[in-house]
Amino acid sequence: MTLRSAAIALCLTPAWLLAGADARAGTNDVLIGLDQKTTFDANGQTNAPPGKDAVLVLDVSNPAKPRIRANLPLMNSLLGPPTNLQITPDGKLGLVANSVVMNQDGSAWKTAPDDKLFVIDLTADPPKLIDTVTVGKQPSGMSIARKGDLALIANRAGKSVSVVSIDGMTVKAVGEVPLEQEAAAVVITPDGKRAFVCLNVVNKVGVLAIDGQNVTYDKSLDIPVAFNPYNIDATPDGKYVIVSNTGAQGLNADAIATIAATGPHPHVADLMSPGNGPEGFAIAPDGKWAATPLLLGSGAKPTAFNHTENGQAVLMSVGPDGHLGVTSRAKLGALPEAVAFSPNSQYVYMGNYIDQNLQTFHIANGKLTDVGTIKLPGQPASMRGPAR
Repeated sequence: MTLRSAAIALCLTPAWLLAGADARAGTNDVLIGLDQKTTFDANGQTNAPPGKDAVLVLDVSNPAKPRIRANLPLMNSLLGPPTNLQITPDGKLGLVANSVVMNQDGSAWKTAPDDKLFVIDLTADPPKLIDTVTVGKQPSGMSIARKGDLALIANRAGKSVSVVSIDGMTVKAVGEVPLEQEAAAVVITPDGKRAFVCLNVVNKVGVLAIDGQNVTYDKSLDIPVAFNPYNIDATPDGKYVIVSNTGAQGLNADAIATIAATGPHPHVADLMSPGNGPEGFAIAPDGKWAATPLLLGSGAKPTAFNHTENGQAVLMSVGPDGHLGVTSRAKLGALPEAVAFSPNSQYVYMGNYIDQNLQTFHIANGKLTDVGTIKLPGQPASMRGPAR
């Protein structure tokens, strides 16, 4: 190669290649938690011995054709909201909270609360576990601040929120906020000054004030919502927090509540229903869309009156007033839990737990188009990309 051609090639080389792996690490990744302990058969849900769980690192730099770039043998659990993991905004770290472990009781296996947070270095090739941090009991939903310096984790058995500092590649538990109630999921608002936490047993959402690493809870600001608030996300502009509630059993429709998140007294501003079982829920990075994989009856025993073979994908527009409107529906596999958007908001990924696969949908003009399914090496219980 001549000096001139080498110079031309250098100019045409993508910036991320010149900058090295660190500059692009994780920003086009999605984490998927696989639970191999909880299974479903003719008898319904059963527990199996531990030891085969994993966390996948999914590369979505080509959003229409995601590929698995790493498979880490780490514990993960279906028994919690599918938001127990997230990537820092700079893409360098992945955090994964494990909610429960399996303990043997005679010939049976029973769950017990865990307290572990796994720290994954996404700049490494391949990504690797670099630390394990002790947090509250049964850590479930997690949220990382947009600045990337703080994470909050909702603890169900601990009835608290863990406060976790992030400084470069160092992650530490620095505090615990008592709530007096079970906490299922949490979201930090984009300005980093507030967080909202699902108090699922009492059908309320709590409000947390954030000042650096000082996080406080004011019970007087609790917001009554629908039955069993289970998952939560915030619009990118911070005006609204949207809560999916999964307390209606059988064939009943569940509710999604929109909370006006600013001002001295956050409150429910809207209520709608996408259908039955919206355990997974996510808002697109551009704020235009929200999506939920409905369980319907796909996790019920085959002999149950409400049993269905498949779940359903639901795409919703997010209005300027925070109102959600259903624009498209598509067929999913059995027990769909996990959901995440591509960084450009043009694709959405949904994981089918029982079928052990991942479906990719393209979004155009408010419609979902299924563009492919990839087989996964286990059961997808949770999925998320970088904090935004």
